[in-house]
Amino acid sequence: MMYNSQLETFICVVESGSFSKAAEKLFISSPAVIKQINSLEASLGLQLFNRTHRGLVMTEAGKSIYNDARYVIDYCRESVKRAKDAMQISDDVIRVGISPVTPPQIFVELWPEIQRLYPDMKFQLVPFENTTENAREILGNLGKNIDVVAGIFDEALLKLRGCDGIKISMEPFCVGVSFHHRLARKNIINLEDMEGENLMLMYKGWSTYNDKLRSDLIKNYPGINITDIELYNVDAFNRCENNNGLLLTIKSWESVHPLIKIIPVDWDYKILYGLLYSKEPSDKVKRLIKAVEKLSNNQ
Repeated sequence: MMYNSQLETFICVVESGSFSKAAEKLFISSPAVIKQINSLEASLGLQLFNRTHRGLVMTEAGKSIYNDARYVIDYCRESVKRAKDAMQISDDVIRVGISPVTPPQIFVELWPEIQRLYPDMKFQLVPFENTTENAREILGNLGKNIDVVAGIFDEALLKLRGCDGIKISMEPFCVGVSFHHRLARKNIINLEDMEGENLMLMYKGWSTYNDKLRSDLIKNYPGINITDIELYNVDAFNRCENNNGLLLTIKSWESVHPLIKIIPVDWDYKILYGLLYSKEPSDKVKRLIKAVEKLSNNQ
């Protein structure tokens, strides 16, 4: 097992509402269930349930563990499934890593043309959670469990993450705002509109495009307050919405957060958008890159 089996028992108790009902579902005795929960509480040093005459009531610690346990177990199951799937993948299946900020929409337009060039090529979507650690591990190990990821990049980012990339387009930087923000009613934002606002940008050194924008804003628009972020993920969008600030984004991230509106800005700042892949790509990835290059040259 890749996780403590007592977590599954704990989840079953929570969702069943009692030790006895959980025991029926697990085909074990009630004392065995109670013993597992007591053992789990002892190992964690936490009380997960309050035992009352009316039944079980989860503690705040129990609620927290329950939410995390569901994620851990689901993630581990998905991990095992991906490992099994990887053993059966043919040489023509491209594994595409996807997350809220690395969506697969880019293949919607490319797919018919790629199929025309390589009829046997197939794609498999591989979801992943976009965390700082995952970003480092996935991009640094492209070709192992994931072959390509679509996203924004430049030479600085490729060097930072130890991978390679091919340009598909230049995407204008936009600004994400809460639907409750005063700027949400605008169809296009001017730099003067952002005076006095907090603008969330990736940290200095992450991208030359990002750094150029940062430098120009500091020099010419000191009234715009710049706040660093460590990663583009759902948490960054949550912070933008919760703090009623601005977040530097691109148009294709419109579906990341339902309460964030992405608005074009009246400026010329853009960033490369394309496919990231291993510095030593497999033959199937080389075929994909060749197809993308050909399609890009024909546009």
